[in-house]
Amino acid sequence: MTHRLIAVAPDGLHGEESLQQLRAGLDGEGVEVRVVVPAVEPNPLRHTMGDVDEPRQEAEQRLQETLELLRQGGFEASGEVGDSDPVLAAKDALLKGPADEVLIFEHTAEQERWYEHGLLDRAREEIEPPLRMVLFESKSESDRDHVVGIEETGPGTVNLDADREVGGGHYVPGMTRADLGGMLAGILGTIIVAILAAAVTAGAGHESGWEAAAILIAIGIALANLAHVVGLTLFESVRYRGGFARFFRLLALVATPLAIVVNVLILIFA
Repeated sequence: MTHRLIAVAPDGLHGEESLQQLRAGLDGEGVEVRVVVPAVEPNPLRHTMGDVDEPRQEAEQRLQETLELLRQGGFEASGEVGDSDPVLAAKDALLKGPADEVLIFEHTAEQERWYEHGLLDRAREEIEPPLRMVLFESKSESDRDHVVGIEETGPGTVNLDADREVGGGHYVPGMTRADLGGMLAGILGTIIVAILAAAVTAGAGHESGWEAAAILIAIGIALANLAHVVGLTLFESVRYRGGFARFFRLLALVATPLAIVVNVLILIFA
């Protein structure tokens, strides 16, 4: 029976150690490899700006080099360029065809790329088939895939926040206490900032730059906190929790109190 394997390799595959991981644990069983090379942008800014043309071209080149390596090694291999997020790339590949195992190559913590933070946890939460994360480091141009560790999980997804969640139900997803605290702090803080902005406007008696500043601060904080509330309550299906949730929670817990202080100072001194 052929073992169907999806291998997600943002940098492509290089060298014998990578090929050994594709054969690991098969005991002579045949293997059919589908390689997915995510079109990863070089930094978060270019990712946010949607700069995908050059990353896709580079990913396509890495894919062709990887497929040539696999076929030279005797593998039955096919492949595609995937989403810039390795987890989403794996899930997209699973929608196109089932797999007996998903293997994701990622750098060690010392060489971690911007998109790899928390990659194992997200993969465990979202990928159904048995999962194997291969940790590698690049020592030199000739030793680019030196395997230093392997993490394995069984079939099925894992809710890593299950013991930290509060609430939850059919219509409102469960959320961590940190998420709930950030959301409540954001709502309360937005109300306070808006009241202070109204007080500045009422007490100014004439249009001024400080009055406009207080209003803009209130609007900005309101929009940021509204995005956080909507993200937590409605967009769980597209994995809002993660980088975006941490960013907006930081705004709620840090920027909102700062906005309150600034509007208080405007009210007192302006």
